[in-house]
Amino acid sequence: MRGRDVFLDSLRLHGATKIFGNPGTTETPLLDNLSDYPDIEYIFNLYEAVAVCSAGFYARASGETAIANMHAAPGLGNAIGMIYGALKSNAPMIVTAGAQDSRLRLRDPLLGHDLVAIAKPVTKWSVQVEHADEMATVMQRAFKIANEHPKGPVFVALPINVLEQETKIGATTAGELLTNGKADADALLQLAEMIKTSKSVGIIAGDDVADADATDSLVALSEKIGAGVHLEIVTSSVPFPVHHPHFRGRVGSDAAQYHRALGGYDLVLMIGGPFFEEVWHTDASPFADDATVVQLEPSATRLAHNYPLRLGIVGEINDALTQLFELVGEEPAYVERRAELAEMYDVAEQAAAERFETMRGKSPMTPARALYELAQAVPDDVVLVEEVITASPDVMRNFDIGGVHESYGCRGGGIGQGMAGCVGTALARPDQQVIAMTGDGSAMYSIQVLWTAAHYNLNILFIILSNREYRVLKHNLEQYRSRFGVPSNKPYSHMDLTQPFLGFSEMAGGMGVPAKQISKPEEIAVAVAEALATDGPYLLDLLVEGLES
Repeated sequence: MRGRDVFLDSLRLHGATKIFGNPGTTETPLLDNLSDYPDIEYIFNLYEAVAVCSAGFYARASGETAIANMHAAPGLGNAIGMIYGALKSNAPMIVTAGAQDSRLRLRDPLLGHDLVAIAKPVTKWSVQVEHADEMATVMQRAFKIANEHPKGPVFVALPINVLEQETKIGATTAGELLTNGKADADALLQLAEMIKTSKSVGIIAGDDVADADATDSLVALSEKIGAGVHLEIVTSSVPFPVHHPHFRGRVGSDAAQYHRALGGYDLVLMIGGPFFEEVWHTDASPFADDATVVQLEPSATRLAHNYPLRLGIVGEINDALTQLFELVGEEPAYVERRAELAEMYDVAEQAAAERFETMRGKSPMTPARALYELAQAVPDDVVLVEEVITASPDVMRNFDIGGVHESYGCRGGGIGQGMAGCVGTALARPDQQVIAMTGDGSAMYSIQVLWTAAHYNLNILFIILSNREYRVLKHNLEQYRSRFGVPSNKPYSHMDLTQPFLGFSEMAGGMGVPAKQISKPEEIAVAVAEALATDGPYLLDLLVEGLES
């Protein structure tokens, strides 16, 4: 057998069914032999970054280790930003790149470079297969490392001559590895006592709660003990229903905002995340001076990474929360906490409703109005992929994310993930309608994905909120001026998407996707119904107000 056979056998043995790629010359040994592996489908993309992002979202939505195939040094370079996003999202995936013949290494061949060095900063492990005899071991180790907590991308360089070398060593797996141990019983008892005696309990839930299918257990615990539940500023999953009375929103972008959200708790429980990813520096502490801080993680890697703890617990999240639910018992304080949270929720809902009514009739329509009409028009069983950034609070207000609506978000901060990631999501959920919501600026980072969506006739409704600007950058410019004491009334330079305007309907049509531009909110429901009745992808370009409208 040859190296390419061992590689493809390894994918089959580990249950991988798709390769997301953009083809190139050094990958031809794999492409030319895929016909012998009909159970492995090649997902054809027009750009490497789009392929990697689609693979990452596919991994998260399917539970399968995703495979992405790049081409040599420029192709890998094109994909680095999206590999970074997969690393931050803890997407289990193996990124490969076809490399030039290793016998040319000292001759600086065309497209050649040190691929391992390029990929290393944004992957858990980066390696080149030097001989076909190594292929089985490298691939076994790659799958294992990609799926160790915290999960993430691994890179494997595949020289074209290695793919053609003969070997007698066939593909293998690491076997069944039982790594999800139970939390220490004494530690959970200790935490239960802290919960009983605390005045106010806050929980920050990370992506790992959703990955562990522990949302129901977290909801049950929160409802029993009267704990407010928060999210980080950016998440790839939403592990708690955003319309639940105990949901307290995202913590913000800096430690001072964290303190405003969390400073009223004397017990803070952080579960399943990096905690925290700040945007701006402040000297504040996220917690009250006398707060007790506890962290629960599936492995010790993240415990006390940024902040000292009173108690750190390692254990499978769902099992730990289930045990904790039984251990906390019933206390009079829980009733008071629940009542306080319900009152705060009602006040916030009333204020939000009043704000919405004041903006309801604005023209151009606000993002909030557009998303309200969209939410009314789509069925409950849709799968959401969301990257609208500045309008994210409006998405949470109008869609029951974490409750009725399943949703996938974009971690890492690099834009363009939502547009590309919806293809991977749709391939993982072939029987469901995917709604991809993004801004016009973000859409242009991965607009090529429209062709792939049309090519595979995927059930994706692309929603683009066109405010014709990089709105988040305008917000951040104001933040910069305020935080660094820069007085200015200068305009927002190089942040408007005008002269000319972006024609998304025309772009979509050119790639085989029917599209319509909408400027009036009352037209949205009819347009959505038409789109959902159309087989395959569809794009709606919703014109909304910008920051200066």
